[in-house]
Amino acid sequence: MMPKKCVVSFSGGQDSTTVALWAKKEFDSVSLVGFDYRQKHHIELDQAKHIAQKLALPLHIICIDFFAQITQSALLQHSPTAINAPHHTHSNLPASFVPNRNALFITIAHSFAQNIGATHLALGVSEEDYSGYPDCREDFIQKIQDTLNTGSGANICIHTPLMHMSKAQEFKMAADFGALDLVLEDTHTCYEGVREKRHPWGYGCGICNACKLRKNAYEKYLASLA
Repeated sequence: MMPKKCVVSFSGGQDSTTVALWAKKEFDSVSLVGFDYRQKHHIELDQAKHIAQKLALPLHIICIDFFAQITQSALLQHSPTAINAPHHTHSNLPASFVPNRNALFITIAHSFAQNIGATHLALGVSEEDYSGYPDCREDFIQKIQDTLNTGSGANICIHTPLMHMSKAQEFKMAADFGALDLVLEDTHTCYEGVREKRHPWGYGCGICNACKLRKNAYEKYLASLA
């Protein structure tokens, strides 16, 4: 029987790290793919390398720094826009939204999977995300899976194990894997790239939406244990 290979789109954040832990349990071989798109929180890639070593998984970081030339987001380096402000072209979404980012990530990871003979691709997207990013929804994932497979003649299954989970449930999942300390200490979520201050829920500025979401989720997780 051929080994089951999976590619995980990996940022070094809580979501993708939890998915990497899940994939290690589910597949014979797991490869991580990260993306350098001149993100403001570029430190996440340093953490991604660190976590990949701890998990003994290969990590391939792909440079797509051209992304800053074709779109605008407060998540990109040198952006003057406040992270928590409304997005300039999608006013119903926060300024941290990066249009078509997930579509590009998935397309590249799908190609990478074909190159190494993997028939599975795992993502850390979730409809429970506070922001309601349209490219984190189940409908979008199903459509891009069908489109990419049709366009490449491939048959790669895209997995989204966190799709209907809250962040609090993600903390429990990490704990069940025996990796809660790894998630708290090593993953990076803060959009501002702050790692100088350690909170009970991890490192971050404590002000951006990503930090607030993580803090609230960790407190809900702790409350569920009481």
